[in-house]
Amino acid sequence: MPLHKLTQLRQYDTCRLIPSRFADVEDSVLAPLADNDRILRDLFDLDNATNERLRGESGLLPGIGMDELVFGVPNFRIINAAFTYARPEGSRFNDGERGAWYCAFAAETALAEVIFHKTVEYAEIARFDDSVSYQMLLADFSAGFHDLRGKDAYQGCLDPSSYLASQALAAELLEHGSMGVIYPSVRDPGGTCLACFRPALVGNVRKAQTYRLTWAGSPQPAVEII
Repeated sequence: MPLHKLTQLRQYDTCRLIPSRFADVEDSVLAPLADNDRILRDLFDLDNATNERLRGESGLLPGIGMDELVFGVPNFRIINAAFTYARPEGSRFNDGERGAWYCAFAAETALAEVIFHKTVEYAEIARFDDSVSYQMLLADFSAGFHDLRGKDAYQGCLDPSSYLASQALAAELLEHGSMGVIYPSVRDPGGTCLACFRPALVGNVRKAQTYRLTWAGSPQPAVEII
């Protein structure tokens, strides 16, 4: 059965980190690669053929309809990209066909989540030597979300090493029209995260500070604001 308890959330300045290279999701990023307009048009055609956001905005993705995506608001491409570019294996509360807008109530929590996942990537190749910049995006929410906080029955959805239970719950909630899930951060004890299922609810998206994370031989990176 889906969760019955909803929390009417009014949360401003939620924090989401994305790699800085994706912070300006505009076709013009291809311009420096082309020597002339003909080559640029060819690059656009090639990019468009494999661009999941553009496919979603054209109604060509199985997991989300173009009627759910947003247009004409600031940073709408960044919002849509969160829902159209799903990892093949999915994430905690989404499968590989439909993404979600993941964010945290505090910058420290967003950083902890990103640092954990990047560190896992580096551990797989046994090399902690990289420097990556991340753009902080702020967004506001005012809607009713299913709330996993303080619910022992849903501890399986917070398994640090498995998304099986959480993805199954998310699929059930989506089927019943859920707006998304509020849940305790798995990577930052005491932190709170939100997985929003509906693009239209991601409000007032704007850029904040940029962080640089630098791994220099240790699993724990240095963090600086740039």
